[in-house]
Amino acid sequence: MVCDRDREVPAEVIDRLCELATWAPNHKRTWPWRFAAFSGDGRLRLGEACCQDLIDSGSTDEAKLAKVATKYARTPTVLVVGCAADDHPTFHDENRDAVAAGIQNLLLGATAEGLASFWSTAPVLEGARTLELCGFEPGVRIIGMIYLGWSADASLASERPPVAVRHITR
Repeated sequence: MVCDRDREVPAEVIDRLCELATWAPNHKRTWPWRFAAFSGDGRLRLGEACCQDLIDSGSTDEAKLAKVATKYARTPTVLVVGCAADDHPTFHDENRDAVAAGIQNLLLGATAEGLASFWSTAPVLEGARTLELCGFEPGVRIIGMIYLGWSADASLASERPPVAVRHITR
């Protein structure tokens, strides 16, 4: 992903993308998605919280910690997308699926807006410091760290293998 690091992504665009995410199928209408957008110095605060969560989980890898501390500044905006927990195991899994489907909607919307995007995994999915910084309630799982910025090149999507579909009529 190559993006213009100096061009901010307006809050209205982020809000539209998050609304698109909420149109994903959601069994039992639990509305599990949680969103927190980081820009400016907030991206470095996100890196600090993620580092502390890694340390709290036992990580001592200095190179990894250094990378996590600064990597969220690679793009103008990082959107953290979380999923509310549910006591019912099936609903818990379905909520995660709904949030993942919502992220797909968001990524398609970002492309339509002319944004470059990248879906990454959080260093710690339920890191207490990151959840607190995001304003998420305890028990939320982070499903994606979405890097967003205005595309700086006309890069094409990577090639995909051909799709094999079996059409069964009887």
